[in-house]
This record gives sequence, C-alpha cells and structure tokens, in this order.
Amino acid sequence: MANVTAKMVKELRDSTGAGMLDCKKALVEADGNMDKAVDILREKGLSKAAKKADRVAAEGLVAIKISDDNTKATVVEVNSETDFVSQNDKFVNLVNEATKTIAEGKPADMEAAKELKMADGTTLDQSFVNATATIGEKIVLRRFALEEKNDDQEFGAYQHNGGQIGVITVLEGADAATAKHLAMHIAAMSPKVISPDELDDQFITDQLAVMNHKIDQDNESRALVHKKPLPHLVYGSAKQLTDDVLAKAKEDIKAELKEEGKPEKIWDRIIPGKMQRFIDDNTQVDKQFAVLSQDYIMDDSKTVGEFLKEKGAKLVAFQRYEVGEGIEKKQEDFAAEVREQMK
Repeated sequence: MANVTAKMVKELRDSTGAGMLDCKKALVEADGNMDKAVDILREKGLSKAAKKADRVAAEGLVAIKISDDNTKATVVEVNSETDFVSQNDKFVNLVNEATKTIAEGKPADMEAAKELKMADGTTLDQSFVNATATIGEKIVLRRFALEEKNDDQEFGAYQHNGGQIGVITVLEGADAATAKHLAMHIAAMSPKVISPDELDDQFITDQLAVMNHKIDQDNESRALVHKKPLPHLVYGSAKQLTDDVLAKAKEDIKAELKEEGKPEKIWDRIIPGKMQRFIDDNTQVDKQFAVLSQDYIMDDSKTVGEFLKEKGAKLVAFQRYEVGEGIEKKQEDFAAEVREQMK
C-alpha cells in the first residue's frame, strides 16, 4: 500500500475542492494514484448529488458581469437549500466563477453551459456536482441570460439586497446613469415585459380575475364599516381599450355630468380628466406587469414610458432575476422534525 502523505492530500484537495478526510480516503482507496483518487471522488460526488436531487433549492445568489469591453452583460442565478450556505465563501466563489465562465463562453442554452470548462478544467456541471458533495447541500445553476449592445446603447446593472435580486437593462439613446436608474426601478417593481403589447390576452384575463377577487375581499372589509363597495375592473390593459370602448366611456361620462346638472359649457374641461381616470383604472394589469406603463419610482408623476420619452431614450431589453422566484419553498415544521428525530 502506498504511503499517503499530507502533501498528496493537499494536492488532491486543491484540485477537486473535496474535504481533507474525503481526499485521504480516496487516496488510500486508490493506493496513492492521484488520477484514480480524482475518479473516486467524482463518483462519490455524483452519488451524494443524486441523493440530494429531490431537495428544494430556493435560496442562493444572483450575479451580474459586464464584459471588459462593455458590449456584453450576463446575469446568473445559482441556488442553494439555505441562505446560510449562500453566504459561504465557497458558494460565492463558485457563483462568481460560473458567471465569468458563462460570460466568456456565451452558451446557447443550459446544456451548452454545463459543458463549459471552468478555470480548473472541470466542466460547469461537474463543478456544481462537486460543490453539492463538499458543501453538503444541493447546489444548482438555475438559469442565465446574456445581453449584448452596440455603441449607441448603454447597460444598466443593479443588484439588490446582497444579490437577492439582479437586473440588467439595455437602453438606446441614454446615458449609463439613466440605464442604472431604470434597473433600480425594475428591481423594485418587478415587471415582466417592456410594453403592454407583449402581454398575452389570456394572461390579462387571468390577472383581472385575481384583481377582482382582491376587490371582493376588500369589499367584505368595507361592508363591516359601512363603506361603499369598490366596483369590479372591466378591463386591465390598453390592448382592450378599443375606440368603441373609449367612445362609450366618453358618452357615459357625459350622461353622468348631465345627471349631476353640470353646465354643458364646462364639460370640455372635465371630460379629459375623467377619461384619463377611466384609462388609469382600466389598465391595472399593464401597470403591474409592463414596465413602460408603470409609474416611475423616482418621479411617480409620470410613467416610465413618459420618462424615457423625455430623455429621448428607448428600452431595448431587460433581465430581472430574483432568487427562488417561482420555486415553491418547503414549509418547515420544526415540531414534526423534532418528533421525527426523537423516534
């Protein structure tokens, strides 16, 4: 049996990232053969990762990298099982290295990304398997996005709450400060698309139903204090406000003014404001999900679209990643966990 030295253990650990004890055991099993020991650790790592495959990994970090020549931007989300591990130096280094690798490799999809080589020569996929084995939690590359720009465009990049949210924007005809401010707005307001035109008709219908359900709940509370109930929303997007719909709304406003006894000679001063209120009330889905329709957080007297128009700018693209977004997190029952451990 070969003599396994501390130097050999350190060399194996440096090349694989595995724990000292695991490295020593692998070298003993491999009779001192370094290559064979690496294979043993890889197999054990795959085994450990497979055992953790069904676990929920909804914590982690979002990282952003802008290329040195300022023409490419990359945003990556890497997940762990707990937020404690997401602050681990090994995890943070893995996220940063993976982001750099993806930024430089420009993979077309996740499968291509997994085959990219990291700085130590291992594939991205193997690096995450190794991390799962050494850190002791499921570690997974969840998603990534790449954006490119030309010389007439600017990137905006913003990370919020230590990397829990990451946003990149691509603006045309604007400076870097404006692009970053818009990235901050998107981080806060969580839009899904640039323009209302991108919203699917069924999505609008579904979101209207959600909003009207919330109104029903509010009305139950209002009834308890004898307040007038709020009306249901009929429309949710500018896509639904056809010429016929707007014409009818205007006629309804005129009928209302007549019933209130307002002199007809002042209607022209009243109608524009009421029409704008009608449009605002009936584009709530746009305001929630389309960034150009949202009130700009740094000046809510105007929409993002109006703000950009004043700047002579155009939003070309954006990416917003929030850690764990859309993942159903496991609900911990600590009492049940204690009972299970006592059995």
